[in-house]
Amino acid sequence: MDKILEGLVSSNHSVPVKKAIVKKVVEAAERAVTEDQCQALFTLTTRLILLGEDAFQKQIGSQVLDAYARYHRPEFERFFSKDFVLSLLQQGYGQLDRKDPAIVEYIHCCLRLLISCPSVLEIFSVIQVEVLRMVCERPDPAFCARLSTLLSDFVQCIPRDKSGVLFCQQLVRTISSFHCFASQEQELREYVGQVTKVSALLQNIWKADPATLLPSLQEVFAIIASTDPSFDPSIALASLVQHIPVQMITVLIKSLTTDQNVRDANMTKALCRMIDWLSWPLAQHVDTWVIALLKGLAAVQKFTILIDVTLLKIELVFSRLWYPIVRQGALAVLSHMLLSFQHSPEAFHLVVPHVVDLVQSLRTDGLPTSKAFLLQFTELIHCMMYQYSGFPDLYDNILEAIKDLPKSAEEKIKLVLNQSAWTSQSNSFASGLLKQAGKSETGKTGLVNLGNTCYMNSIIQTLFMATDFRRHVLSLHLNGSNTLMKKLQLLFAFLAHTQRAAYAPRNFLEASRPPWFNMGSQQDCSEYLRFLLDRLHEEEKTLQALDSAKPKAVSPADTSSKDSATTSAQEDNEQTILPLAEAKPGDDTRTLIEKMFGGKLITSICCTLCNCISEKEEPFTDLSLAFCPGTTLQDGPQTQRQSEEPKALCQGSVNGGSEAPEPGSAKAPASNAHFVPVTNEPPLSVPDLVNYFLAPEILDGDNAYFCEKCSSLQRAEKTIKVVSAPEYLILTLLRFSYDAKCHVRRKILDNVTIPPLIRLPVHDPSIPTQCSSSTSSPLQVDSPESSENLAKKLKSSQHDEEEEKSVPYVLSSVVIHSGISSESGHYYSYGRNINGTDGAQHPDNQYAPSLPREQSETLPNSSQEAKDWLLFNDSRVTFTSFQSVQNITNRFPKDTAYVLMYRKQELPGQSLNGGLMANGMRLSAEPPLQKELLDAIIKDNKLYLQEQELSARTQALQAPSSSCSFRPNGSDDNNPPGSCGPSGGGGGGGGGFNTISRLVF
Repeated sequence: MDKILEGLVSSNHSVPVKKAIVKKVVEAAERAVTEDQCQALFTLTTRLILLGEDAFQKQIGSQVLDAYARYHRPEFERFFSKDFVLSLLQQGYGQLDRKDPAIVEYIHCCLRLLISCPSVLEIFSVIQVEVLRMVCERPDPAFCARLSTLLSDFVQCIPRDKSGVLFCQQLVRTISSFHCFASQEQELREYVGQVTKVSALLQNIWKADPATLLPSLQEVFAIIASTDPSFDPSIALASLVQHIPVQMITVLIKSLTTDQNVRDANMTKALCRMIDWLSWPLAQHVDTWVIALLKGLAAVQKFTILIDVTLLKIELVFSRLWYPIVRQGALAVLSHMLLSFQHSPEAFHLVVPHVVDLVQSLRTDGLPTSKAFLLQFTELIHCMMYQYSGFPDLYDNILEAIKDLPKSAEEKIKLVLNQSAWTSQSNSFASGLLKQAGKSETGKTGLVNLGNTCYMNSIIQTLFMATDFRRHVLSLHLNGSNTLMKKLQLLFAFLAHTQRAAYAPRNFLEASRPPWFNMGSQQDCSEYLRFLLDRLHEEEKTLQALDSAKPKAVSPADTSSKDSATTSAQEDNEQTILPLAEAKPGDDTRTLIEKMFGGKLITSICCTLCNCISEKEEPFTDLSLAFCPGTTLQDGPQTQRQSEEPKALCQGSVNGGSEAPEPGSAKAPASNAHFVPVTNEPPLSVPDLVNYFLAPEILDGDNAYFCEKCSSLQRAEKTIKVVSAPEYLILTLLRFSYDAKCHVRRKILDNVTIPPLIRLPVHDPSIPTQCSSSTSSPLQVDSPESSENLAKKLKSSQHDEEEEKSVPYVLSSVVIHSGISSESGHYYSYGRNINGTDGAQHPDNQYAPSLPREQSETLPNSSQEAKDWLLFNDSRVTFTSFQSVQNITNRFPKDTAYVLMYRKQELPGQSLNGGLMANGMRLSAEPPLQKELLDAIIKDNKLYLQEQELSARTQALQAPSSSCSFRPNGSDDNNPPGSCGPSGGGGGGGGGFNTISRLVF
């Protein structure tokens, strides 16, 4: 029979003839009777299957072996013994190597034929031992794939218990040694299929024996974390990720990131290699695990690793976007890496050169998923260009390529950026000691209290929330200067872009503190504001004077060219960033303070005898508003002001400020109610105080006016008119009154209603003043109650509508003083969260001539303006509502409005800021950061991340001995609402660590 079969396979018969002969031979094999015949038949079929020259010979061998095993099972069982199997696995067969996949395939075939025989159990035991040995020899993917198929069909061959754990670990090692050198698509598909079979075997083992999963994953990490330069694990390990239960992410990442035995170099290597796994096709959840590890490292503040890995791998991740089979996962990782890398534009700028090419490819590749993917990609690019504006040379081509695609709203972009920052990551992976204080949900930065410096912090935040002023300051070109304006610009830049939750303005405090302010003592925030604006104004005036003197020292041609260029650049910035108030021919020489806060008053005094009028025009940057008679003093009598008492005007700090006017002598009996008004009348309002300020006064008696025409003291009428309205109207409520009886300054605690919208009467200065007929009309506000109060407090006055106009203002900020005296207490501020690219909000019906109080009060609290207002309390910044601003004194009687800032509103149809630059390049009206500012912020952000990382490591080392009762946020609730003092934190010129912030309520 063997001769016949040998002749068949070696003959040149046609295929049909061969098949006919094979049929007869198979039938003869079924009738074999002698042991020699059976032995010869088994040997021949084995040789054909293992050493056959072609597929036809192997097919013949398989058919004959099947017939032989079916009709001669005892003989087959005797010949296919455990010794024979062991020989095949250890020595191979003939010239066939033991690592050849054909060996495993032959054994697999024979096991199927022998499955019902008792002797198969012995063979299973042999295979259990041998497969462990074989995987330790790191066989190739083809052999492992065949072995995996065998083990999947015969799970009895899989090692058990400790050997099972070891087998899984060694199989993971074997996968890490896989490498594919194929260049053809078919070969690549075969390689991926082979790896998939091996990873499927591990999945089945993990399911059957969960105790093998964790050791296998530990082996994976040990492999990818290796720093051995001679070892480069295969990305085929990515095929295992999809088989790891997703619900294990939190536990595994926490264990990994908090393990003190894992060195940074190992973690960096592991993360880099996991990112490489994004290149593996068909692998699921790789992006989920990579992002989870990135977040875990951020939560334990290992920022050095994140920075190194991002800069090293960001371009590779971007390159994966070109391949549709892996691009979705790659985009998820790319988005997280870019959005979280907020301390520097370096990572984003590495991929910027490739953006346009990718956009064009996505537009033209014809894939049905490309359109949706392009929208996701452009949304990411818009976020990054918003975060790092100021690089038109890099972004012009990108904007042109995506100009027809939609972009997210500014508020959504801010929310995404705020939630994505490393310092905003969830700290669920970290222990209580490692939790950090990232920025609040507002995205705004607080200011560290450096020791009773809340007066400065509240004013800085108020100026920062003055959108137009902030944008203009940030757009100034002050490189290399050491002026106060430069320090303010740097401070604004840090408030806008630092990653610190709170910034410590030490340098600015030293430069802006009035000489008579003692360090560590509480001061008057209004006095500080006047001094600061005056300093900024005088400084710019001095620089203008120096610039005007420069032509004397240089050639006229050079000077003309330089001055022209400088003036042109400055004017361009001003026109792009700010609406300058009522531009006039001579306004070019006005300082920034004059443009933003400067207004003009005309004080007129008319002699009632000769009707001679004396007028004086005076500039102002704030109006100091005295209280009407009948106010409540802390621990003191009510003060009642004589109608004939002359009213003092607080000159603007541009012209040198003066002390607040003092109320007249006390006449009413003392009140026992210390913190509430003694009258049942409706509370005062801001318009009441402004109208009282603008109301005419009679100068008589001791205050009689010396008339030059009459050459004697005469009764006279004094009037004040606003003739030029500032862009920002600053109102200071004169709450601190001098008590002549006790020789102390006391605080007026009257509640003052703060309307969100007011109208300021502004007169035309060209119209001459007439005695007793040209007084200012009452300040308008959308509330009938205010008019009722005014009727009770002020005498009626005639109004000539032709000589004045009503300028609308919207509330921007309020500084609150908490306490009972000017020498103590605490300052904090409310600021309106301006939205939109023009930096303005336009509530409905705000220009209506008569608006009911109910509607006026509900405007700021509508659902669409739920987060309009922010509360700045030193280091802490939180969302609040306009209702909280209005009701603060009702809830906390010692907390009263002190300084208010209103912002001029343009009439409908007028452009407020110009918004975007030409060609719509800028995503918002915020000016791009200049290089010097950007470099300073990048440097400080890196320092902050290093500080956080060092602090986290130090605390982690101390964690075992730390008390369990540690309260990371301090015992804030035990402090009085008006407390003020040092709250620690901060390095030399930057922000600090987690500070104890005190909130009023």
